[in-house]
Amino acid sequence: MIDEVRSTRLSNGITVLTEHMPALRSVAAGIWVRRGSRHEAPELNGIYHFIEHAVFKGTQRRTARDIAVESDRLGGHLDAFTTHEMTGFAVKVADRSLPEAFDLLADLLANPRFDQNDLEREQKVILEEMKMVEDTPDELLGELFNAAYFPGHALGRPIEGTEETISSFDHNTISAFHAREFSPSSLVVAAAGNVVHEQLVGLVEKSFADSVPDIENARVDPAEESPAPAAPILIEQKKELEQAHLVVAAPWPDAKDSDRYAASLLASVVGGGTSSRLWQTIREERGLAYSVGAGGSTFSDVGIFTIYAGTSPEHLDEVLDLSLAEMRRVVVESVAEEELKLAKDQALSSILLSLESSSSRVSALARQEIIHGRRISPAEIIEKIEAVTPEDLQRVARKFFTSESLALGALGNLNGFLVDRSRLKI
Repeated sequence: MIDEVRSTRLSNGITVLTEHMPALRSVAAGIWVRRGSRHEAPELNGIYHFIEHAVFKGTQRRTARDIAVESDRLGGHLDAFTTHEMTGFAVKVADRSLPEAFDLLADLLANPRFDQNDLEREQKVILEEMKMVEDTPDELLGELFNAAYFPGHALGRPIEGTEETISSFDHNTISAFHAREFSPSSLVVAAAGNVVHEQLVGLVEKSFADSVPDIENARVDPAEESPAPAAPILIEQKKELEQAHLVVAAPWPDAKDSDRYAASLLASVVGGGTSSRLWQTIREERGLAYSVGAGGSTFSDVGIFTIYAGTSPEHLDEVLDLSLAEMRRVVVESVAEEELKLAKDQALSSILLSLESSSSRVSALARQEIIHGRRISPAEIIEKIEAVTPEDLQRVARKFFTSESLALGALGNLNGFLVDRSRLKI
């Protein structure tokens, strides 16, 4: 039987998606919010992530312990996450447990209590989470670099917020924001596995029966400005570190760009795995780094390509020169057909393996709805990947790697490491 994808939009604005996988006895289901940290005002930075935590502290019907016990009783895995462009709550359970699991999820999203004492305790938890980032050099460099690369824009602010903003959140602030931003029109409900579409629609209608569009207090989205990436050279001394951490960045296609398939394969060739050029050149041939690689991050309206490496301070200049050399190489030389085929095989294998996972498939359903407004079938993706040519890769490399907006970030005991703009010229 062919797996079936169906979609229903309810009168209150909620979108319901299902992908029927009849060979399974499990269901992965979730509720996604079409909003993330890039939709926050500066003074509310971190509020989506805070709410992601806070809903688990109790609802009008369940205590925090009730939620934990019920989650364990279902025998599945309950997870939540916040990104720059969406917030998600998902669970994977046996198919027979879907009604109970969805009732729990919906209760978290629709009826959180936001008790002031609970919020104050959760503030401490999130502040500890932020301290973990400060103690993790690659993550800390990532946050510092993002702030410099997207100056003055929400994409440059940390998803978890700052100590100042988190400490300002109280019951009234959180409750008002939740009521406005977690409205039905912002919600996508999706499930993949042994699920019947009509059953899920019924569960959503039951759980959100009281959620109707509030015309008077409806959220009005201002025209959202796309970020204007800067080209920072960020040098941060942190002498207590043993390693130097390096990021080299370039503009990149966004998540909707038709070049995104060629760009993904180009990133794979440059630094996407153990057979990639960066891995072989920097780690295998010279032993200069344990961790090295490259990849693209795509948002709805902008993208960024990054090379990352952690190395000894005395090797930092050499690692930078080798990284830039690989970027120049794909600009001036066409990638060989055999090397492109390896990248394609890697991508296609990943796609085919993900088809066996209901969690992967439900995540794809929700993300495609939020970013693209439609489902993009695996067959369509495979076709696009197989159609990429070496000329496409070189065209993308020439367009983005020769940009005047190449950027660099370095963190650690840098021994006087300095870079001028001319060195980043491809």
